[in-house]
Amino acid sequence: MVVKILLLAVFFTVTTVIGLISRKKVVSVNDFVLGGRNIGAWLGAFSYGTAYFSAVVFVGYAGQFGWSYGVAAVWIGLGNAFVGSLMAWALLGNRTRTMTKHLDTATMPEFFEKRYGSKAIKLAAAIIMFVFLIPYSASVYKGLSGIFTKAFNIDFVWCVVGMAVLTAVYVVLGGYIASSINDFIQGIIMLFGIVAVIVSVFNGKGGFTESITLLSQQEVTSGANAGMNGAYVSFFGPEPFALLGVVILTSLGPWGLPHMIHKFYSIKDEKAIRKGTIISTLFALIIAGGSYFMGAFGRLYVESDANGMPVTGSDGIVPAMLSSVLPDILLGVIVVLILSASMSTLSSLVISSSSTFAIDFVKGFLYKKIDGKKQMLVIRIMSAFFILVSVLIVLFSNELISGLMSISWGALAGAFLAPFLYGLFWKGVTRAGVWAGFVTGVAITVANIFTQTFIAPVAGALAMLASLVVVPVVSLVTPKVEKERIDECFECFNGNTEKEESEYLKGVSVAS
Repeated sequence: MVVKILLLAVFFTVTTVIGLISRKKVVSVNDFVLGGRNIGAWLGAFSYGTAYFSAVVFVGYAGQFGWSYGVAAVWIGLGNAFVGSLMAWALLGNRTRTMTKHLDTATMPEFFEKRYGSKAIKLAAAIIMFVFLIPYSASVYKGLSGIFTKAFNIDFVWCVVGMAVLTAVYVVLGGYIASSINDFIQGIIMLFGIVAVIVSVFNGKGGFTESITLLSQQEVTSGANAGMNGAYVSFFGPEPFALLGVVILTSLGPWGLPHMIHKFYSIKDEKAIRKGTIISTLFALIIAGGSYFMGAFGRLYVESDANGMPVTGSDGIVPAMLSSVLPDILLGVIVVLILSASMSTLSSLVISSSSTFAIDFVKGFLYKKIDGKKQMLVIRIMSAFFILVSVLIVLFSNELISGLMSISWGALAGAFLAPFLYGLFWKGVTRAGVWAGFVTGVAITVANIFTQTFIAPVAGALAMLASLVVVPVVSLVTPKVEKERIDECFECFNGNTEKEESEYLKGVSVAS
């Protein structure tokens, strides 16, 4: 126990000091929200990766989907690496950086306003973003606190409150600069930690071969394959369709998540994007692939109830595994690993949501002449408010971690993915098409909350895919955006910039 407390004390101290030091570098809203658009490849890639993978993945998704799909859950990690990281950076990275800098936008709603010429679209995007980032943040707190409760025997409430205070301290003080530096340190901890966990999980059951053998003997207890042995070590697992939904949701989702796209705004140049593409892909392979692979063996450590579900509940699988195989000092390291992953995600969510409120709502509609200092104050106040609401949801909701996250990802990516992606590459997107995308993504996700027609990840995947179809179809039959606006938005890709981007994509293709 003493070792774990010391490790946490060191982590808290380093995190707070970075926040205090970074505060001196934050002299404008641009610095707080975007790090001055001067973030390099390593900081940018680690910031993207640590925001992508938090306690939600390590505790909630790895446990639940490893239990449901067995070793086939690794497909989720591969999708996260090659679609959610490699393709996202290769296709969106430089183009996002170039157009958002050209339009002088710092948030996704602000981008929508200038790209499509509509304040109403900006307001709608800001509301969707603020509302649906909150359950995402709540899911991170819940996953994090579950591990702390198991490792330290501290009441769940105090775990949540403690994490909230720490997040508030370093985000409110140092903004994006503090967040990026912390992300890099936390990413290194995550890389070492996941390797240690996987080795310990296998050693706890006699090694890799013995673990695979034991898992192959587990019988499927529900669904079309009930009674089958070997399904949990098969290529696509016992439920391929449901697995595909999770792969789509978690791999394509980041293309439309505001706090993930925000990372591209801040990268300093095309060279950093190219280098960051490779770094982020390797990071995702190790962290996501390792997490889901580890989660596949949860059945060897947790018993099933009469319905074939884990007796610990889905959110308790990974904590139960870790507490049974790890010595005290290594459990302390893993707690710091999960804390690291979660703090990175939380800081990204807080900065995205608070900056959206200050820039898109307060400055955009309530107080258009607000100066930089007052805007910074609003951002800091809203950061604290966002954290508070997230904590309250955790304390008064019994929703599963994966359910909370899937609702957020489905609504946000379902609403924003198509309007953002097509808006970067296609001049033909119309305002009506954007509205159709917003309505489709949110409607499918919210309707499924009440009807429970699909499991949450499948509903989220359907929301994204439907939006990708609806936006271009509606755009083809509705009035176009003014030619002058389109020309202004896309002029940044003319001449040298267009040539540089072509060379960049070619470079990524060769490098990958």
